[in-house]
Amino acid sequence: MAVQIERTGMLLIISGPSGTGKGTLVKKLMDCDPTFRFSCSVTTRKPREGEIEGVHYHFVSDEEYERLVQNGEFLEHATVHGHHYGTLRKPVEEMMAQGYHVLLDIDPQGAISVMENAREYVSVFILPPSFEDLRIRLHTRNTDDPVEIERRLRNARGEVKKIERYQYAVINDNLELAFSQLQAIVSAEKQRTTRFKPTISEN
Repeated sequence: MAVQIERTGMLLIISGPSGTGKGTLVKKLMDCDPTFRFSCSVTTRKPREGEIEGVHYHFVSDEEYERLVQNGEFLEHATVHGHHYGTLRKPVEEMMAQGYHVLLDIDPQGAISVMENAREYVSVFILPPSFEDLRIRLHTRNTDDPVEIERRLRNARGEVKKIERYQYAVINDNLELAFSQLQAIVSAEKQRTTRFKPTISEN
C-alpha cells in the first residue's frame, strides 16, 4: 500500500497576558516537535536577563523599528506595555513555504492583528487560573519593576476579555496538563485537510 502525503505549514499563534507561562509552553513544544520553527519577534525593549539576540527577540532601536514599519516588513506590529513589537513577514512566509509549521508567541493585540490579516491560522489563548495567581507569577519572575507589573496586570484584564477571538483556550494551572492540552490541539490541527492531503493508491 502506498500513500502519498502532501503537507502545508501551520501558522500557530500562542497568546495571552504576560506571566501566564506562554514562553515555557512554547519552549516545550519547540523542544519536542521538530516540525515547528519559532518566529523571532522584533522589539524595542531592552533584553531581560538570559534573553539572547536572535533567539528570544531581535532587539532594535526605535529608529530601526520605524524603518521596518515604513518599509512594510511586518506581518503585524503593535505597541504593548509602552514598548514596540513586531513580527517580520518574510521569515514567516519563507518557513511556511518550506513546509514548516511556524509558531508565533505574541501579545493579544498583535495576535488579533495577525488573525485579521492571515488567510489561515490556529490561535490558542493561554490563561492564568486567577488574576491573583498572575500577580504572584509576575512578582516571582522578578524581571519587571512594580510599576511595570501593575501595568501588565491592568492590561491583562482587558486582554482576557478578547478570548472569544481565539479558536482555543488553555488554562495554565498545571504545566504538564496545559502542555498535553496544547499538544492535543496541535496534533488535531496537523490532520486538518487544509494542511494534510493524503492520496491513497488503487491497490
